Amino acid sequence: MVFIEALLLALALCVDTLVVSATTAFKDKMPWRRGVLMALILGFCQFAFPLVGAVIGDVARAFIEAVDHWVAFGLLAFIGGKMIVDGIRGEEGEEQKKVVDGRRSLIATYFLLGIATSIDGLAVGIGLGLDQPMSTVLWVVTVVGVVTFFVSIIGIFLGKRNIPVPERTANIIAGVVLIGLGVKILLEHLFFA
Repeated sequence: MVFIEALLLALALCVDTLVVSATTAFKDKMPWRRGVLMALILGFCQFAFPLVGAVIGDVARAFIEAVDHWVAFGLLAFIGGKMIVDGIRGEEGEEQKKVVDGRRSLIATYFLLGIATSIDGLAVGIGLGLDQPMSTVLWVVTVVGVVTFFVSIIGIFLGKRNIPVPERTANIIAGVVLIGLGVKILLEHLFFA
């Protein structure tokens, strides 16, 4: 997987993180120190979930090697399709609203937000583990984590300045990117393997 693909994957996966960061910074009038803590936690979760998924995919590869490209395509297409539908409907994740409104400790709240925004990354990680060697996966999930951190910082910046984030458009674009990566994996295995 080339750097551009890893970057596109990272940007597609961290759309929810951008929205959550901006919303939380706006609602809480967040100081920068807490914003950096939140961005670190969100970046870590976005790194860890795809990595765990990739380990699962790598273990499962031996059992489903003949159809691994179809599974990777299916996972990416499903997650991408869901993002497009959510973008068209304009739905926010219910778990994100509940977590922000709850009365939990700050770090626990940030970890719950990280988990809520990283679940899609677990499924994408399974697809990566089925399709890529673990050395490539480790590099890709590191890119995802770092990009998520910086996108979270951007979200906090926007939220502190009350600049709206175009959530629907971002979800649709992210969904198209994930479906495109899934199609690429499928075509590579069908025609170039």
